[in-house]
This record gives sequence, C-alpha cells and structure tokens, in this order.
Amino acid sequence: MSNKLFTTASLAALIAAAAFVTPASAQSLFSFLAPQQQQAAPAPQAAPAPAAEDDAAMDEAVDPRLQRQVVDYPSQEAPGTIIVDTPHTYLYLVLGGGKAMRYGIGVGREGFTWSGVHPIVRKTEWPDWYPPAEMIKRQPYLPRMVAGGPGNPLGARAMYIGGTDYRIHGTNDPTSIGKFMSSGCIRLTNADVEDLFSRVKVGAKVIVLPKTPTREAARPAAAQVASYAPAAEGRAARAWNGVRPSGLY
Repeated sequence: MSNKLFTTASLAALIAAAAFVTPASAQSLFSFLAPQQQQAAPAPQAAPAPAAEDDAAMDEAVDPRLQRQVVDYPSQEAPGTIIVDTPHTYLYLVLGGGKAMRYGIGVGREGFTWSGVHPIVRKTEWPDWYPPAEMIKRQPYLPRMVAGGPGNPLGARAMYIGGTDYRIHGTNDPTSIGKFMSSGCIRLTNADVEDLFSRVKVGAKVIVLPKTPTREAARPAAAQVASYAPAAEGRAARAWNGVRPSGLY
C-alpha cells in the first residue's frame, strides 16, 4: 500500500513540475512512460543512374588520328568534293586553298570494297534502314526494316551515292571507325556525319579510291590529274536512286 501511495505521489509531483517547464522539456520528462520503439533503419539510397553517353563523348574514344580535323590536302578537285581514301580509312572533304576536312571512316570488309565516281543524290536525317535482299540472304536473322533512331545502324544521317546501293552514313557502333567491316557503305561517327551532312550538297562529287591504290592514285595528290568522271547513269536509274529506301550497309 505504501509503495502504491509513493508511486501516486511521485507521479503527482512530476505532473506539477511539468507545469513550470516547456512542452519540449515535459516530453523529455515523461519519455520513460512511452513504450520503447525500435528506431527505423534509414531507407537504402538508390545508386545514381549512370550518365548517358552522348555521341560527342563516344567520339572522344576514337583514335586521335581518326578524329575530325582540317589538314593540308592539295587537290585539283573543286571545294565540296568528297574523296574516300579507302586504304587509309579517311574521308576528305575538299575545302579549297590546299586544305580539306578529314574524317575517320569505316569501309567495306574483304570482298566488299569498291571504287568509282558518283554524285550524292539524296540526303536524309535519321534514315530508316531496309536491308536489301542480297544482305538478308547472307544474314537471314536481320530485321526487314529498322526505323530511324539511335538503334539504327545507319546512324544520324545518310547521304545516298547515286548509281550504287551505298551510302555515306553514321553508325551506332563507333568502334567500327578505322576498320574494314561494312558491306560497302562508308561509315562515320554520328557527330562526324552530322558535320559532313551540313557541309555537303546534293550533287556533290564522291570519289572512292580503290583499296589497292593504282599507280595514279598512289601519286601525291598535288601531282594527280583530274581524270575522274561521274559514271554514266540513265534517267530511270537517277529517279530510282532518288526515292528508294533500300541499300547496303
């Protein structure tokens, strides 16, 4: 009985004391009456999402010799002419005044390189890709159509080369630059193909040099004569090349 009275008296004293303290102090004073609660563990923090690599960052991984740059390039070709140096995996855009913009490229693998002189007949941003029948025959697992976008093997831009099934285009695989691994098309990184696309006009001459240089092609550019001429192309072929979506990659 005395213990009960003591407990009641003690509680009454605590209540009376609480009247003279702040609410925060009172809460601390009576904290022993509250049931003990286990402190909740902090919620795990989600790992930050990795930053998306844009085309410019991917291009930085390309061998420095293959990165876009202005170089000395004496040539008798008119400014705006594209010269594809197949054996060295370079594409030159003639600027005039003995200069050219040089780009690193990927070219045709063994058995798929070619040479000739043809015009640019069409330009397309984020082109769709329709693998041609001969490519599907070699690789039956290929899709019949890939819509334009980051996952498209033609990349951000395409320039269609008249009289051929080939294009100058971007790529979603920048590691292929500097290598012989396409089916005949000429690949640039997306950043480079966007730059080239902005400089080249429809009708521009494209000179593709052979993988094994001829005696004339092996001579210094300044000593070469302008002996190239666009291949003959009929009216029907020109119309077809201007509208068809298919082509090699």
